[in-house]
Amino acid sequence: MKNKKLPRVLIAPNAFKESLTAYEAAKAIQKGILRVNPDIKTTLIPIADGGDGTMDVLVRGLGGKQKTTTVMGPMDEVVNAKWGIINRGKSAVIEMAQASGLFRVPINHRNPLKAHTYGTGELIKKCLDSDVSEILVGVGGSATVDMGTGALMALGIKFLDKKGKVVGLGGGNLTQIVSIDDSNLDRRINKVKIRVACDVKNPLLGKDGAVSRYAPQKGATPVMLVQLEEGFIHFNELIQRTFGINLSKVPGAGAAGGLGAGLMAFINAELVSGSDYIMNELNIDEALKNNELVVTGEGKMDSQSRSGKAPSALAFRAQKYHCKVIALAGIIGNNRQALHNDGFTALFPIQNGPMSMTESIAESNQLLTRQTEEIFRLIINI
Repeated sequence: MKNKKLPRVLIAPNAFKESLTAYEAAKAIQKGILRVNPDIKTTLIPIADGGDGTMDVLVRGLGGKQKTTTVMGPMDEVVNAKWGIINRGKSAVIEMAQASGLFRVPINHRNPLKAHTYGTGELIKKCLDSDVSEILVGVGGSATVDMGTGALMALGIKFLDKKGKVVGLGGGNLTQIVSIDDSNLDRRINKVKIRVACDVKNPLLGKDGAVSRYAPQKGATPVMLVQLEEGFIHFNELIQRTFGINLSKVPGAGAAGGLGAGLMAFINAELVSGSDYIMNELNIDEALKNNELVVTGEGKMDSQSRSGKAPSALAFRAQKYHCKVIALAGIIGNNRQALHNDGFTALFPIQNGPMSMTESIAESNQLLTRQTEEIFRLIINI
């Protein structure tokens, strides 16, 4: 046993939603590994996919700078939103949830008919003020279902009703829009590459679209769902007549309440896989080449994990380099075999007994460290 070669370990978790940032999760995992043997070589590269933690991961990983700006929140409140400058000042990164996120709205006040993305547009304008050439917009965790109209209003576009008046903010007003005035659009936007980092591949409309799949968790009642879907259909048809493009089937257009679709149509944004973009920026392939074992994870792993989430994208890449991949999660769904087929060698829940969600979140750091320690006791002693 004393002469056994110790594995080189890449620690690359996503954020554990509502409990740990990706960086905190990585440190907790590293702590568990080093408890077993402090000589194990570990490399920490926290990852993200466009959702929670995207800005923090890129700013930390690329040596950028974090900034804070006051903007309008999703229900008209004033909020302090964080954003980042990376790539030696050439690029900016935004998490739309910082301005327009679900965490900003108490459960009993959630209303996707009124929630809007205006503050996200204000963040984009702030990036333009910094004279960057590229802006990455991470679109996970939104409180909104407005197809990005709020953000576009902040950038100067007017959406008009049949009387020629500007419509109000929020997804509930989409059916009132009959014409578009982009004469006051901030023209600096034409000189900047906008990328929308999606953590899901859902289309804009239909049973897997933005409204049906995600609006209920944002407070939508069955009646609201009908109204919002009608608004999406109406506004998509208006975009099609105006620009000659149909966004209804574009993978990822339904992310963040259709924000991606709106930014594509009006400011020529490009939808990208958040996982792939971020891992390329962090040069994750080089790390995979130099490590035999990968430990990743996030708060919950299930069927949605296979649709653009960071740990699954990492496991898929790891197969090319013959890395074994261990995943740790607060909850693991029933589709374990599908996840194994995607490249996960083994999956482990971190809970060590019956406990409530509140308890699990509160103790997630210790649970993650303890479960990692037990796993590596087995690995090292086989």
